[in-house]
Amino acid sequence: MEADVVVVGSGVAGLTAALRCAAAGRRTVVVTKARLDDGSTRWAQGGIAAALGEGDTPEQHLTDTLVAGAGLCDENAVRTLVTEGPDAVRRLIATGARFDTTPGGDEIALTREGGHHRRRIAHAGGDATGAEISRALVDAVRAQGLRTIENALVLDLLTDAEGRTAGVTLHVMGEGQHDGVGAVRAPAVVLATGGMGQVFSATTNPAVSTGDGVALALRAGAEVSDLEFVQFHPTVLYLGPDAEGQQPLISEAVRGEGAHLVDADGIRFMTGQHELAELAPRDIVAKAIMRRAHERGTEHMYLDARHFGARMWEERFPTILAACRAHGIDPVTEPIPVAPAAHYASGGVRTDLYGRTTVPGLYACGEVACTGVHGANRLASNSLLEGLAAERSTPAPAVMIRWIVVRASG
Repeated sequence: MEADVVVVGSGVAGLTAALRCAAAGRRTVVVTKARLDDGSTRWAQGGIAAALGEGDTPEQHLTDTLVAGAGLCDENAVRTLVTEGPDAVRRLIATGARFDTTPGGDEIALTREGGHHRRRIAHAGGDATGAEISRALVDAVRAQGLRTIENALVLDLLTDAEGRTAGVTLHVMGEGQHDGVGAVRAPAVVLATGGMGQVFSATTNPAVSTGDGVALALRAGAEVSDLEFVQFHPTVLYLGPDAEGQQPLISEAVRGEGAHLVDADGIRFMTGQHELAELAPRDIVAKAIMRRAHERGTEHMYLDARHFGARMWEERFPTILAACRAHGIDPVTEPIPVAPAAHYASGGVRTDLYGRTTVPGLYACGEVACTGVHGANRLASNSLLEGLAAERSTPAPAVMIRWIVVRASG
């Protein structure tokens, strides 16, 4: 098979990149190792961070991002992300994504999450933001008739005699359209394969998040950066010491709406730890939970949101409510047992602000890539925003079109 661009991955980053490439007239093929909507994007609960609210500014978003990143963010990358973020969200809405609105229906409803000093998180379906974004992008890809190959594992990157990217080899697995091994030849490959959470015993990531993109890039000779910066989400439903694989996430937005972290005695322990208490950056909250658990000789703490009442749980957090009840826990009447779990890779394949790796013709976007925008610790809900970066990123024959944000995440 021949193409101009092969996009590997089908989360927010991959599908946004594919749509942009197709719009620029490039023959584009999307390869994904499960179904189009099976990546990390559809599991995202909280929302997208952007300075959309009255009184909020990109400069304030910048400050919160830099603080969360522990002094290791690339400030130029962050400034680009937060400045172009609001328009990127508006373009996503124009693509067909439907966000929750205020009671009057004329403004996007915004909430707060950890590390944010303002309400700037746009959400959809209460706590199903990723699922709505995935739906909108998958619908757009299908409506435009883009070539897609599902259930296909990319085995390796092809390179020519000069070391330039020349395409990919792949294995279309048993449930795919064309079972067997094949190749797609193309002068440009965009890696949008997501994270690597499944290398840890407990993670919020789906089964497909196994670090494939980083491995592919390394084998092709590309540089990687900051792989040590793996973020652990502080509030993941604790299912016992023997639980493995994907664990249910309890969105930061629950704390943003007023839930409290408490120990077995019902005592809050984040007050006095940080000025934002439960809404401190994720690394601070995760460490505080583990420290308190160690002091108490247990493996988890509790998130108490009983004061929300049944109606708020049902309307604002229906996905989380269903997940908890499926495991025998009713957050309407009891605190939720929580513990940190692997959530996001802030490092990855090293790229510039145009998505270019150190291998000619190879691009990376989303969670698999690393521009330094997250530093040592990603700010809550910056990942979906970053995924929209592919809106203006098109691998072109001679010129790389300027990225609208920083790069394309899942």
